[in-house]
Amino acid sequence: MARITLEDLERLGEEPDGDGSDNEDDAEGEARLFAHWEAVASTHRVSLPRDMAGPIAQMARHRHAREPVPYVSLSQHGKCEEAAYEERRYPAGKWACVTMGEPMYEQSISLSFMKLMRYICKENSVGCHLGMTVPVLNEIHLTKEETELEREVLTAYYLPGAFQQNPPVPMDPEIHITERAPLRVITRVFYGMTTEETILREISVFWELLGPRETVLRGTYIVASYENPSIPQRRNEIWFICQPE
Repeated sequence: MARITLEDLERLGEEPDGDGSDNEDDAEGEARLFAHWEAVASTHRVSLPRDMAGPIAQMARHRHAREPVPYVSLSQHGKCEEAAYEERRYPAGKWACVTMGEPMYEQSISLSFMKLMRYICKENSVGCHLGMTVPVLNEIHLTKEETELEREVLTAYYLPGAFQQNPPVPMDPEIHITERAPLRVITRVFYGMTTEETILREISVFWELLGPRETVLRGTYIVASYENPSIPQRRNEIWFICQPE
């Protein structure tokens, strides 16, 4: 399943565009972007819809305008200069959310992010590009035995500050604007691929690092995505969710 994310677009957006003198160059550049994504999609067993060509090109054009999701760092724990984990508090805010329940984790987040890309680019009540925020969050649940992920994954995009008070309405009925309560999390960076196997391993490693904690939820976690899935050592975070205070 193709995972259409931001740094793929950034890398492609830096390809030579010709002299940019006419619409033909723009069309050729957009065709190259789409051809690349078709190739990526084929490796993940999905057919890339033709209507994704516009959102892919538009996200590439806006690749440098990314707004970080706001938070307050409460504490950092680690050795030397590298933090093993960090405790943060995220304020309440409005998020655009999609829930998918595909057979594979990668499939669910891919389909959800394609929907969110369309919403971000134009398929919204104001009809314009909203701007990208990072990270994109993927909320997951473990089975009772804690050996597998549940199929349903919620993917969430934080509305930029300019739209927090009055979020544009999605044209896609499967996208829901949600007011999420303040969230306190303990986060740990990890690098590499985000598959069910790697996520389960990172959760296990993090629990070993933290030790027993009654203030932390078990069974529900968040994977924060910052970088392109095709980068072998890309940055991700696993978030452990603290009990409400």
